[in-house]
Amino acid sequence: MNFSSFSWIKKNGSKMPSGEWFIEFFTKGEFHCHQISSKIAHYKTEFQEATLIKTHTFGKVLVLDGETQSSEYDEFIYHEGLVFPALYSHKKPKKALILGGGEGATARDILKRKSIEKVVMADIDHNILDFARKHLHTWHKGSFEDERMILLCQDAKKCVENTKLKFDLIYSDLPSPIEGGPAFSLYTLEFYRKMKNIMQKDAIFAMQSGPGTPLQFELHPMIFATLSKVFKYTASYSFFIPSYDMPWTYLLASDFDFKKAVLSYSFDKRIKEYFSEGPKLLDSQNIKGLFESMPFYLKEKIRKCKKPITEKNPMFFSTSR
Repeated sequence: MNFSSFSWIKKNGSKMPSGEWFIEFFTKGEFHCHQISSKIAHYKTEFQEATLIKTHTFGKVLVLDGETQSSEYDEFIYHEGLVFPALYSHKKPKKALILGGGEGATARDILKRKSIEKVVMADIDHNILDFARKHLHTWHKGSFEDERMILLCQDAKKCVENTKLKFDLIYSDLPSPIEGGPAFSLYTLEFYRKMKNIMQKDAIFAMQSGPGTPLQFELHPMIFATLSKVFKYTASYSFFIPSYDMPWTYLLASDFDFKKAVLSYSFDKRIKEYFSEGPKLLDSQNIKGLFESMPFYLKEKIRKCKKPITEKNPMFFSTSR
């Protein structure tokens, strides 16, 4: 059979459709492309390189260090996936801390819980905050100007080590732990132990924890193993994010049995009484099974992984390869 006759088989030198393309390699043999309509803004600092592009399919896309960070079209999936389960599970959160979160969308969703009195956001790069204010209004929707917000342009690690506050919720909305990057030390056992010291008794920690595809599932099991050495309860879940072209995973960790709490709540009543706006992503049915939603083969990888991430044995990871 002459495979060269198949139009869907491309060879070296085959031309892309006309225009400029953002190409993100997941493995040496797989990539995802976004056709660029226009380039809106760009900056580069000692911490990271950020570019905002407008794409044909996903609208505005924020690219950090060559990785898709979030898109205008589906950022609500990523941010509600990160924020809502912990926000919903906690009985009455008043203070929240965001590690990273430069776009402002994580803060936007936390502020929907009526009991929230203070949100502290610590991001090492003041440029991303200025960038977000100017270009990402559809993400933050004015959250930076909310009177409950406190913005700290500092290393999130130093914030955790130096703050006198204790928090009901802590969210890790950090970039991947790439070697030489600003975030890898915030994925370690030593850091999580320090972080626990600034958490209230029933506080919940939530974090993004990398891809949920078998081709790139190295990071999540190691974070799970690390958190399990610090907290009594740890749970995984994931959502498919179209602009990432893969499922994305999250972790919740606490000494409070949040899974039991979720099963005891009346979803519609709780949303009406305690939230200024309900979620787009979760409802009364899928919230009940959220923490059991990981596929069995990934659960097995999590179960078998016992090696924690430490300062002496850090984990370096990137989706772009």
